[in-house]
Amino acid sequence: MQSVVWLIDTVIHLYIWCLIISAVLSWLIAFNVVNTNNRVVYTIGDFLYRVTEPALAPIRRFLPNLGGIDLSPIVLILLLLFARNLLREFTGL
Repeated sequence: MQSVVWLIDTVIHLYIWCLIISAVLSWLIAFNVVNTNNRVVYTIGDFLYRVTEPALAPIRRFLPNLGGIDLSPIVLILLLLFARNLLREFTGL
Protein backbone atom coordinates (compact mmCIF):
# COMPACT_ATOMS: atom_id res chain seq x y z
CA MET A 1 0.00 0.00 0.00
CA GLN A 2 2.90 2.35 0.67
CA SER A 3 4.04 2.03 -2.94
CA VAL A 4 0.66 3.20 -4.22
CA VAL A 5 0.65 6.14 -1.82
CA TRP A 6 4.20 7.03 -2.87
CA LEU A 7 3.19 6.87 -6.55
CA ILE A 8 0.14 9.11 -6.03
CA ASP A 9 2.23 11.55 -3.98
CA THR A 10 4.89 11.69 -6.69
CA VAL A 11 2.34 12.25 -9.46
CA ILE A 12 0.76 15.10 -7.50
CA HIS A 13 4.21 16.60 -6.90
CA LEU A 14 5.09 16.41 -10.61
CA TYR A 15 1.73 17.93 -11.57
CA ILE A 16 2.38 20.86 -9.24
CA TRP A 17 5.68 21.45 -11.03
CA CYS A 18 3.89 21.28 -14.39
CA LEU A 19 1.51 23.99 -13.17
CA ILE A 20 4.38 26.20 -12.03
CA ILE A 21 6.32 25.75 -15.27
CA SER A 22 3.18 26.39 -17.31
CA ALA A 23 2.50 29.65 -15.46
CA VAL A 24 6.08 30.86 -15.86
CA LEU A 25 6.13 29.92 -19.55
CA SER A 26 2.87 31.79 -20.13
CA TRP A 27 4.41 34.89 -18.57
CA LEU A 28 7.53 34.54 -20.71
CA ILE A 29 5.38 34.22 -23.83
CA ALA A 30 3.19 37.18 -22.83
CA PHE A 31 6.23 39.44 -22.34
CA ASN A 32 7.86 38.24 -25.59
CA VAL A 33 10.88 36.76 -23.82
CA VAL A 34 10.44 33.47 -25.66
CA ASN A 35 9.03 33.07 -29.13
CA THR A 36 6.37 30.47 -29.84
CA ASN A 37 7.58 30.26 -33.44
CA ASN A 38 10.42 28.17 -32.03
CA ARG A 39 9.26 24.57 -32.43
CA VAL A 40 10.66 23.39 -29.07
CA VAL A 41 9.01 26.24 -27.14
CA TYR A 42 5.73 25.61 -28.94
CA THR A 43 5.85 21.87 -28.23
CA ILE A 44 6.59 22.37 -24.54
CA GLY A 45 3.90 25.04 -24.21
CA ASP A 46 1.34 22.93 -26.04
CA PHE A 47 2.11 19.89 -23.85
CA LEU A 48 1.82 21.91 -20.65
CA TYR A 49 -1.42 23.50 -21.85
CA ARG A 50 -2.95 20.13 -22.67
CA VAL A 51 -1.90 18.68 -19.30
CA THR A 52 -2.97 21.57 -17.08
CA GLU A 53 -5.99 23.09 -18.84
CA PRO A 54 -8.51 20.32 -18.02
CA ALA A 55 -7.94 20.92 -14.32
CA LEU A 56 -7.72 24.71 -14.51
CA ALA A 57 -10.81 25.36 -16.67
CA PRO A 58 -13.43 24.40 -14.02
CA ILE A 59 -11.65 26.54 -11.43
CA ARG A 60 -11.61 29.54 -13.78
CA ARG A 61 -15.40 29.36 -14.08
CA PHE A 62 -15.80 29.97 -10.34
CA LEU A 63 -13.12 32.63 -9.87
CA PRO A 64 -13.94 36.28 -10.55
CA ASN A 65 -12.37 38.00 -13.54
CA LEU A 66 -9.39 39.99 -12.29
CA GLY A 67 -8.25 41.30 -15.64
CA GLY A 68 -4.92 39.82 -16.63
CA ILE A 69 -4.34 38.00 -13.35
CA ASP A 70 -5.14 34.28 -13.32
CA LEU A 71 -5.39 32.83 -9.83
CA SER A 72 -6.53 29.36 -10.92
CA PRO A 73 -3.02 27.78 -10.78
CA ILE A 74 -2.61 28.99 -7.20
CA VAL A 75 -6.00 27.59 -6.20
CA LEU A 76 -5.24 24.26 -7.88
CA ILE A 77 -1.82 24.03 -6.23
CA LEU A 78 -3.40 24.66 -2.82
CA LEU A 79 -6.01 21.96 -3.49
CA LEU A 80 -3.32 19.49 -4.58
CA LEU A 81 -1.21 20.22 -1.49
CA PHE A 82 -4.32 19.69 0.65
CA ALA A 83 -4.94 16.35 -1.10
CA ARG A 84 -1.32 15.29 -0.51
CA ASN A 85 -1.56 16.11 3.18
CA LEU A 86 -4.87 14.27 3.49
CA LEU A 87 -3.36 11.23 1.78
CA ARG A 88 -0.44 11.25 4.21
CA GLU A 89 -2.73 11.62 7.23
CA PHE A 90 -4.98 8.73 6.25
CA THR A 91 -2.13 6.39 5.47
CA GLY A 92 0.00 7.37 8.44
CA LEU A 93 3.12 8.25 6.44
